[in-house]
Amino acid sequence: MRKVLFAMNTSIDGCYDHTFAAPDAELMYYFTDLMKETGVIVYGRKTYELMVPFWPDLAKSKDGSPEDVAFAEAMTPIPKIVLSRTLATADARIVREDPEGLIRELKQQPGQTIALSSTTLLPQMLNAGLIDELRLVVHPVLIGDGQHLFNQLEVKTNFDLAGTRQFKSGVIALHYQKK
Repeated sequence: MRKVLFAMNTSIDGCYDHTFAAPDAELMYYFTDLMKETGVIVYGRKTYELMVPFWPDLAKSKDGSPEDVAFAEAMTPIPKIVLSRTLATADARIVREDPEGLIRELKQQPGQTIALSSTTLLPQMLNAGLIDELRLVVHPVLIGDGQHLFNQLEVKTNFDLAGTRQFKSGVIALHYQKK
């Protein structure tokens, strides 16, 4: 059975936003290594539109830092699914209903890790017991008034700390596995 991984940059106070931190080379290579273990990326519409076509374009042009190009090259060939009721077209498979059913189906298929990349769907997937691993990359900053990852949970889920990694920048990557 495949595992479902959710990875996200957060602040100390648990907020997320793609603008509060700029990953350095060391952190970009960390995310590149995660992509090398990934068999499919399941996006929500908003995250998909942030990631594509930016990273695929960078993979083609190679007009970026070596670490950004490495991430782009690792991420681009991975099959992608977008969970959206409103997106008309995408360079990915679009699924319009039953996100839980999709994840359950993908988990039963052989292959590498399923990367869930949707902060909107995270609470639903956690409540359904479908997230196997969390990779929370905590940046040394307090945002205060931002969006929080875990504010709509209805079901308690216990995780074991599987590992930590401290980066020179002060960022700490926390790796949790569901009990």
